Amino acid sequence: MTDPHDAQVLLNGVPVAEAEGLSLAELLARLGEPADAVATALNGSFVARERRGDLRLARGDRIHLFKAIVGG
Repeated sequence: MTDPHDAQVLLNGVPVAEAEGLSLAELLARLGEPADAVATALNGSFVARERRGDLRLARGDRIHLFKAIVGG
């Protein structure tokens, strides 16, 4: 049986409409996420900030955003 989530781009486990074909940087900009405020992973691999514009999103991609936690 095929997983229905394989047919779409997921961001932190949630389907994202019209993300396929965008770069990771473009998706973050559309979502209003400041580039320097989050770390990103694509399909389980860390993506450096300077590489986000080079990576085009495809069907079945899984993106994870991580925000820094500051505390003492």
